[in-house]
Amino acid sequence: MEIKRSGAQPSGKGPAEWFTGTVRIDPLFQAPDPARVAGASVTFEPGARTAWHTHPLGQTLIVTAGLGRAQREGGPIEEIRPGDVVWFAPGEKHWHGASPTTAMTHIAIQEALDGKTVDWMEHVTDGQYQAR
Repeated sequence: MEIKRSGAQPSGKGPAEWFTGTVRIDPLFQAPDPARVAGASVTFEPGARTAWHTHPLGQTLIVTAGLGRAQREGGPIEEIRPGDVVWFAPGEKHWHGASPTTAMTHIAIQEALDGKTVDWMEHVTDGQYQAR
């Protein structure tokens, strides 16, 4: 058994190459081999969002606070709220983040395939983000 105490892992800033706006990433867990699951709590300030990306084995988001947005390529922008659980299928191009006026926090859980959990792509433009 291993217990990771709250506050034992430092928060990090979401890199500008992968995020638009102010994003804080708080690592939660990364299971040791042979397990391959990892999770983090991610907080997006109003208007902040990920770039378009995919996950080789999919991703689960559990919204814990605020009001957010999520979109898969070709689909509508969906509002996401505390208690919502969002699943993105393996290879599904998508983005997620806060609403324009309200911050949002979610727990992101994904598995690694050959050591990789995500493939980052282009930024979501302001026009794409605000299209409703």
